[in-house]
Amino acid sequence: MEETVVSNDKKREHQEKIKQVFAEMGKVVVGQEALINRLLIGLFTQSHILLEGVPGIAKTLTVSTLAQVLHLDFQRIQFTPDLLPADLIGTMIYNQKQGNFEVKKGPIFANMILADEINRSPAKVQSALLESMQEKQVTIGETTFQLDRPFFVLATQNPVDQEGTYPLPEAQVDRFMMKVHVDYPTKTQELEVMRRISNMSFDFKVNTVLEKQDIFDIRNEINQTAINESLEKYIIELVHATRDPKAYNLTEEANYIQFGVSPRASINLNLAAKAMAYFDGREYVLPEDIKEVAPDVLNHRIILNYEAEADNIDTNEIVRSILNKVQINN
Repeated sequence: MEETVVSNDKKREHQEKIKQVFAEMGKVVVGQEALINRLLIGLFTQSHILLEGVPGIAKTLTVSTLAQVLHLDFQRIQFTPDLLPADLIGTMIYNQKQGNFEVKKGPIFANMILADEINRSPAKVQSALLESMQEKQVTIGETTFQLDRPFFVLATQNPVDQEGTYPLPEAQVDRFMMKVHVDYPTKTQELEVMRRISNMSFDFKVNTVLEKQDIFDIRNEINQTAINESLEKYIIELVHATRDPKAYNLTEEANYIQFGVSPRASINLNLAAKAMAYFDGREYVLPEDIKEVAPDVLNHRIILNYEAEADNIDTNEIVRSILNKVQINN
């Protein structure tokens, strides 16, 4: 899609609509503003999001409600050990009346895909989904089909129950822009959840706020958000600190890092920071934007060794140390 300069009035209208998206989501989903923010960042930057959290904390509800607010075709796919790639992308079936084979498209042909418990299916199915994410197309038989635009995948995995699961390889996890940890609600939020859902006549309907063209326009507007050279270099320094921690006086952290992040991390830090600035009504990125998204962009890309596991160190602690040590140079 060609980039066009959008008027300030149109940009303000879109930014106001994004606030309305949060308001509409709040009619159904209690809390989870940070999760909604990350989902919108993924959608508006043509990226995909991996969600991790225990069952029952409204991950599926949040995603399905967002699809309604954005007027997008939504498909939820429950990943199970017996799922086949054809169940995901589709297959050729024989039409007895016509006497020929025809294509039966799978649930992947939607705008927003929720891949529930992606680590419950074997590698072939995971690869079929991840290829669709990367190529934005699928091949059924001898025919290649372009997937609908926008195409947005949200995958969930349950960190508690690991029996009978197929963990995503590190190289595949890297394809997700962010890995977002969805936490338990606060006491106040849970009280509100209980009151709402216990009311069997509760209305889950929401109003549509954005159309597909709005989403494409917002992508263009985010793309025009300015980021100065010192902040671009700051992103590179953060990324390189994961690869060579000792050079940044991260001596203790160096004992725990097996592999640093890939170049996808710097690209996604840049994109996510621009989106954060845009949501905040600014035309330029601030250091705080980068620091805000850095944990979600970096945490699944840093690979720790056995010493980290033995010492109960996780990637979030490593990212916090990096953000504390690496300075912005003008």
